Order: sequence, then C-alpha cells, then structure tokens
Amino acid sequence: MTEAEILSTTEERMKGVIQSARRDFGAIRTGRASPTLLDRVQVEYYGTLTPLNQLATVSAPEPRQLLIQPWDKNVVKSVERAILQSDLGLTPSSDGNVLRITIPELTEDRRKELVRVVRKTAEEKRVAVRNLRREANERVRAAQKDGEMSEDEARRLEEKVQQLTDRYVAEVDALLEHKEHEILEV
Repeated sequence: MTEAEILSTTEERMKGVIQSARRDFGAIRTGRASPTLLDRVQVEYYGTLTPLNQLATVSAPEPRQLLIQPWDKNVVKSVERAILQSDLGLTPSSDGNVLRITIPELTEDRRKELVRVVRKTAEEKRVAVRNLRREANERVRAAQKDGEMSEDEARRLEEKVQQLTDRYVAEVDALLEHKEHEILEV
C-alpha cells in the first residue's frame, strides 16, 4: 500500500467514527426537543419495520415539544405505539392527524446519568480512532518489511497517522464537551 492510500483509508474510517459519534450523541435526550431524538424509532408499516423519519415529518416547533406529521394518516396509531414502546420514555398525544410530544424537564440525577453515558460513548469513539491508528501503523510496518518504503518514510507516515489520530480524538472531545453542556444546561 502506498502512503496516500494508507492515509486516505485511515482518514475515511476516522470520519466514519465521528459520524457515528454525532448520531449516537443526537439520540441521547437532553431537556430540549430535537428531531434526531426519534431517529432510532422503528414503526411497523404494512408489516415492515420502517424508520420514523421515512414515514413522517418530525419538527420541533417549540424548545420542549416535538411535532410528528405522518404522511399517511393510517399510520398515526402505529407511530404512537412505536414511540411508547421505544426506550425513550416519551408519551405522545394524538389528535388523529399529528402527534405531539412534550419533552419533560430532566432531573439533576438523570442529567448526571446522561453525562456518564455520553462520556462512555465518547471513550468508545476515542478507542475506535486509536484502533484505526494501530491498524494503519501495522500496514506501514508491513509495507516497510516488504521493502515498499524505507524506515524514514515509515516513521514519517506514522507521524502523519498520529496527527490524524490527534485531530479526530480532539473532534470527539469537542462533540463530548458540546453534548455535556447541552445536557447540563437548565
């Protein structure tokens, strides 16, 4: 593998870890309404489990309220059932056409628990980035062993991989800091 291939594949995979962190953090409930909160909800639609965002428009008209407008009025009851069965602890109210969810205020204990969950998730993402660094360095050492690159080139490439790792770990830390602030904000 060439230097450019190793760097580009490693960076692409690290970007994937960041996207995964954004998704995971978005699914964690804060005291504020966010349409991403319902991204993991699966609704039974004509016998098939379908993501809610493919069946309805989810918006946040107020800071503590979500509005779900299904495109097919026949699916309102299924959407309501799916939200009640999810692990989110939310209760929708329906008027037959749209669903409204009022996001309850978080208790101090729940906020602390959510911060622990977010920190654990962030640590998992940091570990994933470091594992990608290890894999890239193994490929560099293999290329050096096969005579595809000199020792100096290998050392330079490992330094570049370390810089990539530092950048993406810092990005995970920034996402964590933002999410913690969002959770602890009253």
